[in-house]
Amino acid sequence: MRNKLEACIQAVNQVVLGKEPQVRLALSCLLARGHLLIEDLPGMGKTTLSQALARVLGLSFQRIQFTSDLLPGDILGTSVFNKDNGQFVFHPGPIFAELVLADEINRATPKSQSALLEAMEEGQVTIEGATRPLPDPFFVIATQNPASSGGTFNLPESQLDRFLMRLSLGYPAQAAEKALLLGESRRGLLPRIQPLLGHAELALIQAEVPKVRASDALVDYLLRLVEATRTQPQFAWGLSPRASLALLAAAKAWAFLAGRDYVIPEDIQAVLPSVVGHRLREVADPAGHGGGALVQWLLHEVPAL
Repeated sequence: MRNKLEACIQAVNQVVLGKEPQVRLALSCLLARGHLLIEDLPGMGKTTLSQALARVLGLSFQRIQFTSDLLPGDILGTSVFNKDNGQFVFHPGPIFAELVLADEINRATPKSQSALLEAMEEGQVTIEGATRPLPDPFFVIATQNPASSGGTFNLPESQLDRFLMRLSLGYPAQAAEKALLLGESRRGLLPRIQPLLGHAELALIQAEVPKVRASDALVDYLLRLVEATRTQPQFAWGLSPRASLALLAAAKAWAFLAGRDYVIPEDIQAVLPSVVGHRLREVADPAGHGGGALVQWLLHEVPAL
């Protein structure tokens, strides 16, 4: 099974060049049954990464372009009156896909953002009094423009906390960008990606990830990291119990991808920036994005043993 996961990663790497750590983190997020937020400038390959993951895992894919005039019904769906039978017929929205790309989520109003985030949290939607389950697996990749971009509605901390991980793809290395310029269009390669993992296999892996063992000493290290955010003066606020659970789940998924059935401190350190970076703020700048420096402090100052 792990060989198939490695094959999936390599297939995505053929399309998204030079970003293997981010691809591994994105797949870990899916295996841990979380949702992913990608914050980056336009044109960095966020959509390509989403489509490549959907194709290699054989998941149905829908892209929702978030704009200021997007309505919750545009996401969830709506009932339309059928004059032939005199009844309302529900037409599901794009949220009813296994992998949903919520593109530029911070360009929509808070009301539309909340419609998506409620679905992420509950795994179901309630429309006109009827509760409708979402597919399983259900994985949301939301992209977000930097806060400095015009026309954005920043996600509040309570909604950022719904995302297991936040990534940034960043500029490609020179060698990767040269291959990109000289090679075939990445969009042209996407249709050639064949599904390498079936739905039953993916469900089995997602069920196995929580069984990865975490020793008492390992959990104590995780708790020391969390406690430092709650007691050290440079942190505007500490990590919540939900963040603790997210960190452990992501570390287990990362260990599973590495071929182990137990977690080591390096697994926590590998996923820590992506899991807690968007959950932390410096006390001197509580409205900023300053999670990176705080994460580095945690990695260097909190002992693993």
